[in-house]
Amino acid sequence: MVFAWLESERQAHDNGIPQKMDKVMSETSNANPNVLKTGVVMDPIGQIKTYKDSTFAMLLEAQRRDHALYYMEPGDIFAKDGRVFAGMQQLEVRDNTTDWFSLVPVGNRPLDELDIVLMRRDPPFDMGYIYTTYMLELAEKTGTMIINRPQSLRDANEKFFINNFPQCCVPMLISSSSSLIREFVLQHGHCVVKPLDGMGGESVFQVSESDMNLNVILETITLHDSRPVMAQRYIDEISEGDKRILVVNGEPVPYALARYAGKGDFRGNLAKGGSSKGVPLSDRDRWICEQVAPELKKRGILFAGLDVIGDWLSEVNVTSPTCIRELDKEFGLNIAGQLFDGVEAMLK
Repeated sequence: MVFAWLESERQAHDNGIPQKMDKVMSETSNANPNVLKTGVVMDPIGQIKTYKDSTFAMLLEAQRRDHALYYMEPGDIFAKDGRVFAGMQQLEVRDNTTDWFSLVPVGNRPLDELDIVLMRRDPPFDMGYIYTTYMLELAEKTGTMIINRPQSLRDANEKFFINNFPQCCVPMLISSSSSLIREFVLQHGHCVVKPLDGMGGESVFQVSESDMNLNVILETITLHDSRPVMAQRYIDEISEGDKRILVVNGEPVPYALARYAGKGDFRGNLAKGGSSKGVPLSDRDRWICEQVAPELKKRGILFAGLDVIGDWLSEVNVTSPTCIRELDKEFGLNIAGQLFDGVEAMLK
């Protein structure tokens, strides 16, 4: 396969394809030398739900600002001789639910030709995700702005990161030891246990000391004491909604999206059939943001989602936070505009 790839590269050079692609990539810049080139790394765009996809909101806003858009999936990115490339496609987006994008291939291009790259691939946070951040970090060193910063995507695990803000959180434990987790449950009674690499409410269990399934749940979720998981004291205020607070360029959006569990479930996740409505931030919400936001900004996390239940921070989402479209629609906001205002100011 390597030899076949090298042969295709040789044929591409013989056919003058690189020069053709250079022409395509430079046309917009030649027309307006100040145009920004924005790339996005995401899951297949043909599978998104445009009415609730935050990445799509960002792309619409970038296009509104006359950015040239380039689309990539994680498998399109590769490193060669110390430089990062991707099989890019020029992207146009349209705000509807049936015909929302057009793509024009432009071939393998260096990422350092782009001004901005939005890293918006959904979890799972596996080794493939980590390798992608390595390559994006290499591109970052040549001057491309990556949102969010690749090193911080690795460092700020969405469950573990809240340990930096214990003053904002209920009692919690991270361990692979079923016996330690069982002791924690016995101490605090009603608890939640969840994996450190999940999303959308996957594999989140509600447990108590009287639960006859407690042992098998802990064996399963820890893979027989080989995988660390998080245990948290259960927060009764979940009945009032699990609030998603978006923090953009270090500033909280003034409204949160409260997500309510669907029938027969306790998880406030829209992916699990829950419902939602927008609510103003409380004084406690703003205090939590004051604790967390400076650290996010310091780490180059320009777009994050804080999950707050009652008075308590439960997670900090940095990989691919959602809820832009719902809040924009309900309150007449332009959250992606707030993001790009900050980004464009940094690039000047």
